[in-house]
Amino acid sequence: MCGRYAVRRDPAALAEEFAAADRTEGATGADFNITPTKMVPIVVQRGAERSMRPVRWGLVPTWAKEAGGGPPMINARAETITVKPAYAESARRRRCLMPATGWYEWKPGDERRQPYLCRRRDGASMAMAAVFSAWWDPRTAGQPLVTCAVVTTDAVGELADVHHRMPLVLPEERWADWLDPTRSEIDELLHPDPGVLGELALHPVSTEVNSVRNNHPDLLEPADPVPEPAEQAALFES
Repeated sequence: MCGRYAVRRDPAALAEEFAAADRTEGATGADFNITPTKMVPIVVQRGAERSMRPVRWGLVPTWAKEAGGGPPMINARAETITVKPAYAESARRRRCLMPATGWYEWKPGDERRQPYLCRRRDGASMAMAAVFSAWWDPRTAGQPLVTCAVVTTDAVGELADVHHRMPLVLPEERWADWLDPTRSEIDELLHPDPGVLGELALHPVSTEVNSVRNNHPDLLEPADPVPEPAEQAALFES
C-alpha cells in the first residue's frame, strides 16, 4: 500500500479545490487507475505561491546514480521517513500533497484479487501526504526528473481488515504546515487524524481495476464482491 489510486477531477478543478495555481500545463488529467511511474499531480508551496505540478510517481533520491535502478519507490513509511536516507532530505525540505479521489487496495493472499476502494464519504478529494525529489542525470544538462512518494502509516478500523497499511491522509488544517518548506520538524504531523479517518468509507469495486488497461469512471462505483471459493462451490452444488 499504496500501489494504485484514482483522481477523477481535472487539473483546473483540483487546483481550485486545493487553493493552488494550476501549473500542470496539460501533463496530467483525470485518471481512474493510476499506477506507479505515471505522471501525477502534486501540490507544493514555494514562497507565497501554492501550486499544482506534474511529477512521476516513484521517488528517485537526489543522490541516486540512475533513475531506474530498481522497483519504483512509491511509498515512504511515516515511522522511518525522517531517518531513512532515501527519504530524509525530502521529508525535511520537499513535502507535498497528492490529491486523490481514493485509493485501491487488495487483501494479501486473496486469490480472487477482489479490489476495494477507500474514498471520502462526501466525494471530495483527499490529500495524501507525500514527499518529492528532483534528480539530475549527470550525463546530460537537461531538466531534472521530479518524482514523489506517498507517506503511509498503520491502517485502522475497517481499513485494517483489508490491508495493514494506508496513506497518511491530512485534514485541510494541516496542509499549510505540511507544505511549509521552512518547517523541518514534522513528527507531530505524521500521526493520522481521527477526524479524517471518520470521513473515509471502504467498498468493493469491479475486478476490472486489476488490469491497468481499464481506465474509466465506473471503476469507482461500488460492485458486488467476487464470491469466496466456498461460496462459488455452493452455487454449483445447489
